[in-house]
Amino acid sequence: MAGLLLAAGEGSRLGQPKALVNLGGRTLVERGVELLRSGGTDPVIVVTGAVDVSVPGVVTVHNPDWRTGMGSSLRTGLATLPADSAAVVVALVDQPLIGREAVSRLISAFLHEPGLIAAGYGGKRRNPVLIPRRFWADVAAQAQADVGARGFLQAHEAQITIIECGDIGRPDDLDTEEDLKRISELIEGGGYAQNPR
Repeated sequence: MAGLLLAAGEGSRLGQPKALVNLGGRTLVERGVELLRSGGTDPVIVVTGAVDVSVPGVVTVHNPDWRTGMGSSLRTGLATLPADSAAVVVALVDQPLIGREAVSRLISAFLHEPGLIAAGYGGKRRNPVLIPRRFWADVAAQAQADVGARGFLQAHEAQITIIECGDIGRPDDLDTEEDLKRISELIEGGGYAQNPR
């Protein structure tokens, strides 16, 4: 089961590339890798763009078209996945409050009943998302601009199994300085330190 972390953006609203933002002594890309790795994925692939990052034990692939949005990063990542991976868990670098157990729950659900699976929070579908190999070509074909897999997932909503993860984390996006301050306080306060060292 592969893990794919999308970490290519420049963080225009934040004023710095999100991958390198330091939160509780670790960068967001390190946190995202740990989320996927400790949740049970192997290998972990990181798609970079605005800045190069290096994390031990992961495969990094540069998306030369990162300025066009998340869609190109998703296509780049899917094209890099090993041929023997049954599925991939896709996570975003800017959601550091998601707990690693969310990844474990998605994988467990897939092993019980293979299919499209997404983490839910209060019943609402969010990230991460587990995508079986048989859908990768369709996902890549529909991954345009900044929508990533959204169009594909909306078109296949009835086929998606939602696994509730609201008890172990939150899907908050880190997009602005205000988000960074709020999320930093949550992590430093111990309430959402879901991926300890």
